[in-house]
Amino acid sequence: MPGAEWDLCGLCQAQWSEMSGKIRYLSGGVLAASLFLMLAATSVLASSGSEFALLNSRDSVLQHGLEERIRELGLNKAKQEGRLAACLVDVTDPAHPRLAMVNGERMMYAASLPKIAILLAAFEKADQGGLSLGQAERLSLARMIRRSSNTDATAMLAKVGRDYLIDVLESERYRLYDPAGHGGLWVGKEYGKAAAYRRDPLAGLSHGATAFQVARFYYLLHTGQLVSPERCAEMKTLLANSALNHKFVAGLRKTCPTARVYRKSGSWSVYHSDSALVEHDGRTYIAVALTADPDGSRWLEQLITAMDELVMSNPLPEHPSESMPQIAEAPKDRTEREIMVLP
Repeated sequence: MPGAEWDLCGLCQAQWSEMSGKIRYLSGGVLAASLFLMLAATSVLASSGSEFALLNSRDSVLQHGLEERIRELGLNKAKQEGRLAACLVDVTDPAHPRLAMVNGERMMYAASLPKIAILLAAFEKADQGGLSLGQAERLSLARMIRRSSNTDATAMLAKVGRDYLIDVLESERYRLYDPAGHGGLWVGKEYGKAAAYRRDPLAGLSHGATAFQVARFYYLLHTGQLVSPERCAEMKTLLANSALNHKFVAGLRKTCPTARVYRKSGSWSVYHSDSALVEHDGRTYIAVALTADPDGSRWLEQLITAMDELVMSNPLPEHPSESMPQIAEAPKDRTEREIMVLP
């Protein structure tokens, strides 16, 4: 299975051309087994020399637009003081993403948002045969993500293992936390009263993130590169139907109520964050924002509206790439149907 080295890279065109046309989707949204085997057998490495080739996908028009919208919202001072970090990636054509960010590689306290790291580690361990994900475990994961249950997050962290989780985040395959670079997703504390057991080595945070690495998580999810395409479909199902209607969800309900939103947010004290993969009207994009301000929740509600407008104002690709998978939600078996109706 190719690792994160090829996420958003200048991919080897010959290899992708050979794969193009072979990718098919099964009804219900799960990728065909042939796709999984093809991806598992293909090792496409980055040729740019950049550790995170998503940085090579910066789009000057989108960047200017994001900075201008932040200024119009009166958030320029917050950006300059490091109290706001944001990342926007238009993945309507997933093989040719468009990236814009401000303070995107700044480590910030992210509260419950890094529970997505526990989600990934749970599926990674299950795929290796070290964890059973039965109905009870899947419902627990759903509560952890949709309701942001601290009890379920702490219980799942115990099942996954503290060190195992960090090993997954720092692994060569994912590199969602880079101790030699700018950090990224980090969980070094249970979601409860217990003290932190391992703070991140760069910023000393117990639950931290950079906007950029959170965006990478969603891109890897969207293109089937977290664990496997099938597991990505399952994780995407769990990220749907949030029970918390604030921040990004509140903003999107005002402007595009039919949007499909896969998200995880976080709040504690003055720290408010949100992250989402958004699909509507033929567009797909990833939005992430982290704040350190008492009014941060309102900022996020306004910011997602501005981000949505930026993506929607860009013309649709005339010939979107067919050489890269886009993961749909998993089909709804009995357990999944119970998860889907979980408030």
